[in-house]
This record gives sequence, structure tokens and C-alpha cells, in this order.
Amino acid sequence: MRQPLVAGNWKMNGSLASVRELLAGLKAGIDDVKVAEVAVCPPAVFIPEVQAQLEGTPIAWGGQDLSVHESGAYTGEIAGPMLTDFGCKYVIIGHSERRTYHGETDQLVAEKFTAARKAGLVPLFCIGETQEERESGITEEVVARQIDAVIEHCGVDMLGEGVIAYEPVWAIGTGLTATPEQAQEVHAFIRQRIAQSNAEVAEGLRILYGGSMKPGNAAELLANPDIDGGLIGGASLKAEDFLGICTAAND
Repeated sequence: MRQPLVAGNWKMNGSLASVRELLAGLKAGIDDVKVAEVAVCPPAVFIPEVQAQLEGTPIAWGGQDLSVHESGAYTGEIAGPMLTDFGCKYVIIGHSERRTYHGETDQLVAEKFTAARKAGLVPLFCIGETQEERESGITEEVVARQIDAVIEHCGVDMLGEGVIAYEPVWAIGTGLTATPEQAQEVHAFIRQRIAQSNAEVAEGLRILYGGSMKPGNAAELLANPDIDGGLIGGASLKAEDFLGICTAAND
């Protein structure tokens, strides 16, 4: 049985005061979360504060990106071992915003997957299609290409050590959401694709949905057999909304 995971991606949001307020709200309500594992991924500068506030609670935390290098002359980059120094369990890789705004390729994302595992981090590996790609009928082709890049670089066994987050790019920050049927269809395809390499890995791998999941639609999405949680953007910035999604997994 795959334990649901609900992870918050705060993106480039927050101040020290708002982070403290958000974390206080999460800690106050976390006892209502009975089933899901919960994690937050703040901007890097807030990770020490998150560690200080969340250590000893059931809530895990992680980074939003990492370098393929462990150290060196890479100004502005953050290495995996730096994240683990501050207690991070997870790190997001391959987010569509990194692919779009920073030109990250499938190959680079695969290298980041390896770097994350080498550092002992669990990659939250993001994949998904744009609206143009969906309308062109190539969703499965795009998703398969992104998955295959990691399998070819790391091997399917290492892929199984991570978590996949399916994020239809057209549903990120737009207010649009894939229907539960649309989301389940792609999640099932992802699992089937991985099963071609290793059925056991595919069965055990958690696949999160990351396209505008909210408290109002979380239960319906999570009721699908291949949707194992969510990677939450905007709704993770409000404790009440984020906890509402987390508790939806209780049903």
C-alpha cells in the first residue's frame, strides 16, 4: 500500500514573518492528518527556519532545486549535501518552471535525479505536458520521454527511490485543473510505462498530481487508484488550505 504524500512547493514566496505564521498554522493542525505524509519545500533561504520550526514534528521538508555538482565555482547554485546539512528529505527536480525559464533539459533533470540520490535526498521528479502538447495529442509521448531520460541515465531501480509528480503545465497557476478522469488516465500511463522496465518498481512508486489541487477537489482526485498525493503550489501558502488537502487523504 502506497502512503499518500502531500508536498508544498512554496516557489519564490514568503517573508520570515509569513513563514513563521504558516509553520505555526501547520504545526497546530498536523494532528488532524491521519494518513498522508506531509512535506514543505520553501525557498532555500528559509530552510534553516523551517528546520528549526519543524524538527521533531511529523512534517518533512526539502529544497526546490539542486546542482548536479557537489561543490565548486558555481555561483548561485545549491548542492545536495548542503540541503541534507539542514535536514532536508526531499528536493524538487524538473519542475516545468525550471524547464521553461531556465532551459533545463530532460538530460539535465536526469543528472539532477542522480545528484539528489547521491546526496541521500528523495527527488520529487516533475513531468508534464504543455497545453499545446495536450491539444496536439502527444501527452503520453512527452511524459514517456521525460521518464525514459531518467531510466536511461539512472536505471529504473533508482527511479523507484524517488517520487514522480505529474504536473500538466497548462494547469499550474492557471486555476485550471485536469478532471479526475484526465489525471488518472495519465497517472495510469506513467505507471504502465515504468512497468515495462520493472513492474515491482512501478507498483511501489508514488505518483503525485500537481495541477492546481485544492481542498475542494483533493478528495475526488485522491480517490483514483494511481494518484498517490499532490505537489501543491499556491494552496500550500495557506495553512488551512494545505491542511485541507492533507486531510482529504484521510477519507
